[in-house]
Amino acid sequence: MPAPFSPWRLSVAPMMDWTDRHCRYLHRLITRHALLYTEMVTTGALLHGDQPRHLDYNAEEHPVALQLGGSEPADLAACAKLAERWGYDEVNLNCGCPSERVQKGAFGACLMSEPQLVADCVKAMRDATRLPVTVKHRIGVDKIERYDFVRDFVGTVAAAGCEVFIVHARNAWLQGLSPKENREIPPLRYEVVAQLKREFPQLTIAVNGGIKTPDEIEAHLAAVDGVMIGREAYHEPWSMAQWDSRFFGATDPAHSREQVEAAWLDYLDRFHTAGRSWPHAMRHALGLWNGTPGARRWRQVWSDHRLKALPPREVAAQATAARLSGAALAA
Repeated sequence: MPAPFSPWRLSVAPMMDWTDRHCRYLHRLITRHALLYTEMVTTGALLHGDQPRHLDYNAEEHPVALQLGGSEPADLAACAKLAERWGYDEVNLNCGCPSERVQKGAFGACLMSEPQLVADCVKAMRDATRLPVTVKHRIGVDKIERYDFVRDFVGTVAAAGCEVFIVHARNAWLQGLSPKENREIPPLRYEVVAQLKREFPQLTIAVNGGIKTPDEIEAHLAAVDGVMIGREAYHEPWSMAQWDSRFFGATDPAHSREQVEAAWLDYLDRFHTAGRSWPHAMRHALGLWNGTPGARRWRQVWSDHRLKALPPREVAAQATAARLSGAALAA
């Protein structure tokens, strides 16, 4: 790269049930430089569960960050050590998830009401690892929309040594809204995130929430240090195709969807050759051809449960034929 860029300049959000290692491998075929995040993993799952299942990843995924859910400083410190041992590039604390399950565990967005506890968690994690320790949070909780609420949260946590804050520019409503509704109903207030950057110029502040196009990304980068993209990257993976050249001054790894699909088939082949099922990985790629003629037919073939025992290349041949047939009919 001709000039150094912040590691948080552009990233793909942690998304439950979506950004697993297979999803991240697909995204890495399209962008080499955007920072990728795991799904949120709870401290209990890591300390008492199957660590390889939660922590294993493909070497190609770097830079990749582990997002943790928890509120016990000692447990988070132990998990931060695991993140470093497994070779992650960052450990991130979730202070933004509004789900009922997370609330029952007393972490996620409800932690915003306990900034000193978050500061203690961050300090414990920083003492346990050399990795960057970052925090992802909302701009408020429930009906609290005062700027000083999020300002004081950031100030308290920054005093414990956190230098990077990824801010979802909506409130988290802990009562009355589902997690899905929490991503859509509370209004986006990007100006709050920009104000945080002005007030804390020494910190790295990245914005998240509702951002889709490269032009929107560029506009936000004029006010903050980084942009995190969520659902758009997942549902429209090809939207990332020019991220590296436009935002990192680097060469884009893929010049066509066909190139990405060919590399993705190599990945699926590894599962089939090893006698493992490939459809659980393929589900993440169903949006690859979105917006092009024949895309619906391509998705239908890949989603046909009757074909899931076949080698992926046989299914790919059928899917491509269906896509091209659909494109011809649309012409």
